[in-house]
Amino acid sequence: MTFKKFIKNEIEGWKKLEVTWLLIACAVIVGLSIYWDDTVMGIISSTTGVVCVVCTGKGKLSAYIFGLVNTVLYAVISYKAALYGETMLNALYYVPMQFVGFYVWSRHMNDETHEVRKKHMKAVGRIFMVLAVALGTFLYGLLLKRLGDAMPFVDAFTTVSSVVAMVVSVRMFAEQWWIWIAVDVFTIYMWAQNFVSGNDNIATLLMWIVYLGNAVIMCVRWEREVRRNRLDEVHVFEDDTATE
Repeated sequence: MTFKKFIKNEIEGWKKLEVTWLLIACAVIVGLSIYWDDTVMGIISSTTGVVCVVCTGKGKLSAYIFGLVNTVLYAVISYKAALYGETMLNALYYVPMQFVGFYVWSRHMNDETHEVRKKHMKAVGRIFMVLAVALGTFLYGLLLKRLGDAMPFVDAFTTVSSVVAMVVSVRMFAEQWWIWIAVDVFTIYMWAQNFVSGNDNIATLLMWIVYLGNAVIMCVRWEREVRRNRLDEVHVFEDDTATE
């Protein structure tokens, strides 16, 4: 794929409401961050993070490009805030996963919509996912407590859930958004406490609030699209059977 074709595919298919949501979210973060005198790093990290999650919801490959910028800067911000779980998550996991996600998604794009193909997990996969989050949170929370993490078990939950959600996202499962909603709620609490304590991370807090709103919107969108695709497959099967 040429660079010109890549850009064309990323631009195509956007609805006015989706573009409006993206522009408003970025404008709010930049505007309030400047008002609260946040750092340039925080503003860039938060803005690219918002673009990343919106593009992920849209199923666009560029999500992983913006995600790479966001995860590198967010790791630095988390380290300065003594949130070591978030730091390790981004530096050691999210950064390399941007390359993995880009590669996997590029091989499963819909030629008509130029979006990734969306699907559901099986029941066994969902059960395994919940157990992995629960056990991982408990064990990782104990480790972070020993390291002196500011909020060890909250940090552990957001970290472990994010690891699982990223795998689910790369596999193109709609269930990722249910995990992201839970992650966003707990992460908002974590950064709100950090901000109340006197740290100037308002852009990061706003970023996660936007993440939550976006996760709810995209959860509805992906669930609806997966069900529609399933009905289309049933109709195609019935038509093929009738023809035979």
